[in-house]
Amino acid sequence: MLHIWCPWCGEHREEEEFHPKGQAHIVRPADPDACSDEEWGDYLFFRDNPRGIHRELWVHAAGCRKFFNVVRHTVSYQILETYRIGEQPKASAGAEVVTLPRRDDSEIETVASDERRQAGGGV
Repeated sequence: MLHIWCPWCGEHREEEEFHPKGQAHIVRPADPDACSDEEWGDYLFFRDNPRGIHRELWVHAAGCRKFFNVVRHTVSYQILETYRIGEQPKASAGAEVVTLPRRDDSEIETVASDERRQAGGGV
């Protein structure tokens, strides 16, 4: 059970009052209309998944309903810091972050639908 301190209302509550909303500090493209489909898809769907220190966006859903950032260790679940949107983390500046490698989809072999039918699989 995590206990999270909300930097907006100053309450220290159980995690059930909060909801994670993904990676924090994601920069929106300056001109979305100029992005390629691949760049826009990367912005919308691909996030870091580090083992170690991770900066996340959370909302105090059952409290003040405001968004804030959390610096959390993804292995130990220890929360190192919470801070308001627009601020930068303080305690984790030199913390160790290990980023896991991303899957390279270009190396995945695709099986043609005819081959699947011959093998008895559906399409």
